[in-house]
Amino acid sequence: MIKPLSDHILLEPLKEEKKKGSIILPDTVDKERPEKGRVVAVGPGKLNEDGKRVQLEIKKGQVVLFKKYGPDEIKVDEKEYLIAREEDILAILD
Repeated sequence: MIKPLSDHILLEPLKEEKKKGSIILPDTVDKERPEKGRVVAVGPGKLNEDGKRVQLEIKKGQVVLFKKYGPDEIKVDEKEYLIAREEDILAILD
């Protein structure tokens, strides 16, 4: 299992379903990075100036929106994940 450090968040990318109709989508559309993901694991939080750990607001299992090019891509056992910092998360989806 991957355990993020500090204020890092491990995300499983969620692909958006593309609607098909009379619009022709280029092949590059499938290669775009997702901007939505499910939180797989969170780090313990960042240390502040006083040396106290600040807990993350993000929790495991939540679906979040993040900056398109903020997270780093990693691959573990043929499965793709993203690792983002808490500051790269834009919103939590209900």
